[in-house]
This record gives sequence, C-alpha cells and structure tokens, in this order.
Amino acid sequence: MNGREWTTEDLAEIAKLEEECFTGDSWSQRMLADSFLSGSFFGSLLEEGDGITSYGGMRVVGEEAEIELIATAEMYRRCGRGGKILDDLLEEAARRGVKSVFLEVRVSNSAAMLLYLKKGFKGVYARSRYYSNGEDAIVMKKELA
Repeated sequence: MNGREWTTEDLAEIAKLEEECFTGDSWSQRMLADSFLSGSFFGSLLEEGDGITSYGGMRVVGEEAEIELIATAEMYRRCGRGGKILDDLLEEAARRGVKSVFLEVRVSNSAAMLLYLKKGFKGVYARSRYYSNGEDAIVMKKELA
C-alpha cells in the first residue's frame, strides 16, 4: 500500500471510483478537476498494485477546512484505509494552520460516522434532505490544536 498526494493524472481513476462508491451523488471528473485546480485543495490517496484503493480531498480556506471527499473501494473497506486518508488530511490541515475541520456524512453511513467520532469529530447539526435521494446529512466538526 502506497500513500501519496493526488496528481492530475489520477483524476480519471478517482472519478471512476467515486462513481462506484457514490452512485447518484458522485463527483464527475470535471468537478474533481475544478476542485483540484482551485489552489485551495489537497488530496491524498492510497494505491495497491496498479490502482487507487482509497482517496480523500479537502478544501482549505484560512483557518477552516472542509473534507469534501473520502472513499474506499468496497473490497478494501474496514481495513484502516479510510482512517489513514483521514489522518493524512488532518495532518495537512494542521500543517496549513487550520483550526477547524468540517465534513458532511449521510445519516445512514454509520461506519463513516464511527470513524469520524473515533478521530475526534463531533456532530454540529443536520442538513435536511441534503442528498439527491432526500437523505439528511450530519455536519461534523473537529477542532485542531
């Protein structure tokens, strides 16, 4: 397993994995590219063999960061990869002087919520009908030291 920062060459493969993980609410390759090229984005990924197995990305503005993406290919879930990506994003946020990190998570995604709670995130509020299927999101926040 190899971890590294995203490059433009990764965007097509990340978009494909994004679609597999989030059918209906996935980011397109164009959306990924726009975010990646914004100047405020940082992305981390894990590779195994010839492919990307997990990825995450965040936008940093001043002392705040928002984790916009985090996903792991189905066959690699519950093996610590999502936690490794989250750790990479949080380390980069701290390096950039971020004080608060936010993210949204589906109310039905208990595995992700447990990971975020384990990493020190706390629920802040809910966004009703946030996702395209009408599901609510929980906004979570972590304060960095």
